[in-house]
Amino acid sequence: MPTTMFGPRYGRLLLTSAFGGVMLLAAGCQDLKIEDARDSEYDPKKERFGNVEGGLFDGLGIPFVGDPSARGSGGSAGIGVNSFLWRASLDTMSFMPLSSADPFGGVIITDWYSPPEVPSERFKMTVYILDRQLRADGVKVSVFRQRLAAGDRWVDGEVGQGTATELENAILTRARELRSKTVPE
Repeated sequence: MPTTMFGPRYGRLLLTSAFGGVMLLAAGCQDLKIEDARDSEYDPKKERFGNVEGGLFDGLGIPFVGDPSARGSGGSAGIGVNSFLWRASLDTMSFMPLSSADPFGGVIITDWYSPPEVPSERFKMTVYILDRQLRADGVKVSVFRQRLAAGDRWVDGEVGQGTATELENAILTRARELRSKTVPE
């Protein structure tokens, strides 16, 4: 019986080469450094946080990853939003557990947090950084509240009218403090 292109011989070859490709990709990624943005150092000259150098694409001339000296002067290879607003948002929300942070899209999502004084309530926040400039309308906060109901289930509750605005103002105040520390006098 003749062997066709999709026969057992080619199937094993395809499987072996796919496995080899995955192994090469995994080996190339072993040097990547991932840091929590809350624990990293702020570098105002590069407008970015942490150390994302090192890894698979170093020295290949790709301007978005790897060696920062190979990047253009636009500073867009770091975070995709205003760095002062980004850092101020992380600082302001630091009391809550962090669920995810996307520095390129400018979205920070916290996990549910119950204040110790009111364990029957919990809060969750989402921060949207909307601009690359430090502006009053460059940040938006959404706050969610739930309370514990009968049967140990969480029920959505209302959030105070000015809560999101107060958080936005706190972020803006912290961002201005960070900027004033880096601007030479």
